[in-house]
Amino acid sequence: MNTLSMLRLETSAEQNPVLNISIFLAFVAVTMVIVIRASRNNRSAADFYAGGRAFTGRQNGIAIAGDYLSAASFLGICGAIAINGYDGFLYSIGFLVAWLVALLLVAELMRNTAKFTMADVLSFRLRQRPVRMAAALTTLAVSFFYLLAQMAGAGGLVSLLLGIDDGLGQSLVIAVVGVVMIMYVMIGGMKGTTWVQIIKAVLLILGAGAMTIWVLALKGFNFAAVLEAAVQHPENQNGAAILAPGLQYGANPIDFVSLALALVLGTAGLPHVLMRFYTVPTAKEARRSVVWAIWLIGIFYLFTLVLGFGAGALVGPETIMNAPGGQNSAAPLLAAELGGPLLLGFISAVAFATILAVVAGLTITASASFAHDIYNSVIKRGTASAKQEVRVAKITTLVIGAAAILGGIGVQGQNVAFLVALAFAVAASANLPTILYSLFWSKFTTRGAVWSMVGGLVTAIGLIALSPVVSGDPTAMLGDGVDFAIFPLKNPGIVSIPVGFLLGWLGSITDPGRESKKLAAEMEVRALTGYGAEPPVKH
Repeated sequence: MNTLSMLRLETSAEQNPVLNISIFLAFVAVTMVIVIRASRNNRSAADFYAGGRAFTGRQNGIAIAGDYLSAASFLGICGAIAINGYDGFLYSIGFLVAWLVALLLVAELMRNTAKFTMADVLSFRLRQRPVRMAAALTTLAVSFFYLLAQMAGAGGLVSLLLGIDDGLGQSLVIAVVGVVMIMYVMIGGMKGTTWVQIIKAVLLILGAGAMTIWVLALKGFNFAAVLEAAVQHPENQNGAAILAPGLQYGANPIDFVSLALALVLGTAGLPHVLMRFYTVPTAKEARRSVVWAIWLIGIFYLFTLVLGFGAGALVGPETIMNAPGGQNSAAPLLAAELGGPLLLGFISAVAFATILAVVAGLTITASASFAHDIYNSVIKRGTASAKQEVRVAKITTLVIGAAAILGGIGVQGQNVAFLVALAFAVAASANLPTILYSLFWSKFTTRGAVWSMVGGLVTAIGLIALSPVVSGDPTAMLGDGVDFAIFPLKNPGIVSIPVGFLLGWLGSITDPGRESKKLAAEMEVRALTGYGAEPPVKH
């Protein structure tokens, strides 16, 4: 696509800001009505945190897909494929394969042993206070990193929609998204958030499916012709190299291995995904929900392959990189090329819905973790009432929302799939080792849990801070003018994940304290059979 075509696309977006914003406001209005209706049944902590455990496996599976298919999946991966070809699709593969780890190792077992949060599992047979404090800390850290990615996606998307290319305008947009997110959680709790995620998942998969069929139809339903068009596009400076591995990670294959480890192992440690398992009444429904989620997510990631190369073929990598929002603008630009302002407005509204639904899920997870694990279990030693706990959760929502807005303003311009990969690395380093040890190793101790969580978290975040992600690179958060990067990789997973596992083992074998063998046996029975798990809440 030449410069004239690029100007036509940007002009179509700028000339229809009313249409674009109207579609977005319509979605917000409809979902807000649903959230308000759902909030009428929020009478207890179980209602606010877990939706009263009243969702079926199918409903929860669709909601999980809505929670998981974030701005990284739609905006970031499409852009990564359009620019880097094969290497960009590795994000899709990693995100999808990760679900097999979640299904086989944690979904049913977590549902059987927990009440509201990840810390419920980790502290079941260990000392409550230190374990809950560490688990809440890692939950807040992972949620914050993930929120940064969604906020960056929001800023880039509206930049393209309204032609806003200045930092102040993007910052204002990020603030608006943050405020709407806070309203969803404050009013609707988990019930309202779940229905928003279900609606968003349906819209996103239908929208992406329609665009995929459209792209294939233009090329006679021949995917090879789409690839050929992407290779031959005048703006493609890499030729057929976009169809082979190595374009992005060929210079540093260890960085790719590190990214792959983070993606594949990270999902099973994501607190906002784990929390969704508690919204169903039984372990069987938890399994059903993960199977539904795998099918929906798998189909969607196949769509991203067509959409990414379709954007490279019909829009062009140079046009995408030069547009407001950079790589994250590939899907909206493709929509504008296919269907003009109307499709652009719809797809952009769906992308907004994606961001809002995911940040709402992250926020309720983080606020529940603080209120349930720190305020009630540690500060109040379990004496706080459900009403007090929910009030603290809502106050925490305000604080987290403000932090997400400020952080999102700081990471504008970063590829959202890349930012989410950092959140996965932190989750795989700080949460996954402790979860697996708690579920499968009877000799795991409190010291091992705390060392694993805190050590994995500090290692992951420390390596990120000292990597080219933050400084010393033209695409770094602080630019290449500042350089204190001494860690060569952009993703810390290959180092920080083994550190998390090693510290969990080392802390346990050096812990002089004796953990309860009776509780360990009870946890094993409950995890494997569901016997003794909390019954569903009935209304």
